[in-house]
Amino acid sequence: MQQNRYQRIKDVLSRRQTDLTVCLEDVHKHHNLSAIVRSADAVGCHHVHAVWPENQKWLTNNTSGGSKNWLETHLHKNIDDAAAMMRQYNPNVQILATHLSEDAVDFREIDYTKPTAIIVGQEKTGISEQALKHADQNIIIPMQGMVQSLNVSVAAALILFEAQQQREKAGLYSRNMLSEEIKHPMYFEGYHPIIAKQCRLKKLPYPPLDDEGEIIANEQFWHALKHA
Repeated sequence: MQQNRYQRIKDVLSRRQTDLTVCLEDVHKHHNLSAIVRSADAVGCHHVHAVWPENQKWLTNNTSGGSKNWLETHLHKNIDDAAAMMRQYNPNVQILATHLSEDAVDFREIDYTKPTAIIVGQEKTGISEQALKHADQNIIIPMQGMVQSLNVSVAAALILFEAQQQREKAGLYSRNMLSEEIKHPMYFEGYHPIIAKQCRLKKLPYPPLDDEGEIIANEQFWHALKHA
């Protein structure tokens, strides 16, 4: 079972998409936050961005099902900082805003094989005017009923899974985009959480792992872990 878990962690991280991300602008309800983070993890995003008040804690509960532990989360004071970082990571990124406007297009018409960032807005007021200035394209989810919009987490999931489908067809999940420097701490914390916690408490670096995920360390490390 443990070996299966280590292999699963390796497989998941090998498929991470560093050029597909979602940005939550002032989404404040924790069930929505958690649902969007779960969707981002499910489609293989590595980064999640959020414009978030400094005096509030990010995903303090466990409703994200642990997904937040497998994503790199970037919290920003404002949407300008968020957009700047997303473009810094990839200058060619297309920033999409979920917003009903005259120039908005069906979300399924977008080419998600390109580097993509999707901005979703606050539950009541939607995306801010400032966020729209950063968007390269507004997208909509066509409606056939009386309602004009979906719950923000549902909308995010639909768009992200459309991106996943396109990327799967294009073979983009075979790129192995994360470096070993990024993956190793995630391997270690995911497979040896108790020892990882002790390492952090005692400020010990994580030792290497073998092909089965077992720790490669000398007696000095184990002594320091137990007695330092």
